[in-house]
Amino acid sequence: MTEERGLQMPHKLILDERKKLTISGVNEVVSFDESAVVLKTGRGNLLVRGENLHLKTLSLDGGQVAVDGTVMALVYEEPRREGGFFSRLFG
Repeated sequence: MTEERGLQMPHKLILDERKKLTISGVNEVVSFDESAVVLKTGRGNLLVRGENLHLKTLSLDGGQVAVDGTVMALVYEEPRREGGFFSRLFG
């Protein structure tokens, strides 16, 4: 159900001067430390790499996350397909 809700939530990124990142449409914070934040969104996992990263706002009910620090990269991973090897290969 979380996946379905994530696809319906608007997903938006706002990066201000590489110092403040505001993200909407977040379903879950998978992990975070000062050099990386991994967020699960309806559009796939989002990896935020940088330095001195801190979660400033976390409202998963509204799907809002704000990260402060120096943002160096934003990378999406495609959602993994369910099933075995052959279903992923031929599905």
